[in-house]
Amino acid sequence: MAILAFDAGGSSVKYAAVKEDGKILEQGSFKTPADLAGFYEGLRQTKEKFAARYALSGAAFSMPGAVDDESGVIGGASAIPYIHDFPIRQAIGSRLGLPAAMENDANCAALGEVWQGAAKGCRDVAFFVIGSGVGGAIVKDGRIHHGAHLHGGEFGYMVVDGQGTILSEAGSTRQMVHYYEELSGLKAGSVDGKFVFARADAGEEKAQQAIQSMIDALACAIYNIQYAYDPECMVIGGGISARPDVVPMIRKSIDRILQKVQIARVRPDVRQARFGNDANLMGAVCHFLQQHPGV
Repeated sequence: MAILAFDAGGSSVKYAAVKEDGKILEQGSFKTPADLAGFYEGLRQTKEKFAARYALSGAAFSMPGAVDDESGVIGGASAIPYIHDFPIRQAIGSRLGLPAAMENDANCAALGEVWQGAAKGCRDVAFFVIGSGVGGAIVKDGRIHHGAHLHGGEFGYMVVDGQGTILSEAGSTRQMVHYYEELSGLKAGSVDGKFVFARADAGEEKAQQAIQSMIDALACAIYNIQYAYDPECMVIGGGISARPDVVPMIRKSIDRILQKVQIARVRPDVRQARFGNDANLMGAVCHFLQQHPGV
């Protein structure tokens, strides 16, 4: 048996047939349709293609927005406006003729890493998504902790200074780039994150300073979360996690905090995400199996 997994994003919808042990049998993607009818049709065509090859037991979805799988409604807003504010899970399940489950995309990435990835074997985990902002998820006892307002794991809203700067600004690649542009006297939008990292790799001090500012903000947040939640480990995901030097830099910055706060005896266990672009698909399947045990 296989589970049909979808990861819906603003530009593309990734899909895969995944076994219950996490093995990806086959995968692909299609361009995100412009309307709901096109979205349904893309799902239907994908299901028909895979149903000819595999016995499908259900459909698992990673979706943007404030996903409430119990009601089947996605609140909030996202780059796919037509998926919001109606019972879409029920509509999808009916059209595909399969049991369906859905979870927020960042939560899926966290579940994927806990199920078969960097945090395998851990029950309590904090997961960070580092990109143009900072997102995340909290896993408690192996399941997503959503919070009273579906804001569990929204680390990006954490305030990092007395001026109201939030982590999504101070700890994001976007802010890192802005800071570099200011240090270098460049116009806003002149460079991107890859350029700044390349300049840092070449030894440029201003680029290194900009990156370190981002790393220090993340390290401070991780330290605080360690003592607020006390997870077994923290996993760093998002595009930046592909760089092998980022997690070691965060660890060094945390060590500097621990040298100053000597009463703190627990050193956060910070890990690099394993699955990259497949994390959301893996997590969607994990969530489906939790919602439909024995299917």
